[in-house]
Amino acid sequence: MIKLLYIIFFAIIVTNCSFKKVVKHHGVPFLEKKQKSLIVNESTTNDIRMILGAPSTQSKFDNDIWIYIERKQTQSKIKNLGKMKIFKNDVLVLEIDNYGVLQKKEFYNMEDMKKIKIVKDTTQASFARNSFIYDFMSSMRQKINDPLGVRAKKRKEINQR
Repeated sequence: MIKLLYIIFFAIIVTNCSFKKVVKHHGVPFLEKKQKSLIVNESTTNDIRMILGAPSTQSKFDNDIWIYIERKQTQSKIKNLGKMKIFKNDVLVLEIDNYGVLQKKEFYNMEDMKKIKIVKDTTQASFARNSFIYDFMSSMRQKINDPLGVRAKKRKEINQR
C-alpha cells in the first residue's frame, strides 16, 4: 500500500515537471526578421506601425527617434538557483524625418551591445563657495528661512552688546 502511494506521488511530481525551459518575452517578437522589411528613405510611419506596432520608446529632437526592443530571458542552470539569464536582447533605433519617412535604421544585438563602451567619468559641480551662484543661493535660503529678517536683527543686537 505504501509503495503504491509512493508511486502515485512520484508520478504526480514527474508529470507536473517540464523539461522545457520557461522563456519570458518582452517587446516586439521576431524584431530582427521584421526590421529587414523596413527600407530607408521609402518606409513611412504608417508602414513601421503596421509591421512593428507602437514603439517601446519615442523621443523628439530634430527628427523623431523610435526605439523598439526585444528581450528574452530564461532560467539559468540549477547551480545558479534559477536566476533569470538574458539570451536575446535586440534593439532597433529608427530615425524618422518631419515628413514621416524613415531616414536611418540601426539594429543592435547582444554582441553589438557588448562592444559599446560606457564612460565611467562623472561631472563635477562647477561652482565654488566664492561664486555668484553660491552667494545667490545662500541669500535665497536665508530669505526663505527668515523672510522678515527678525533673526538678523537679533544677531546684530547681540553682537553690539
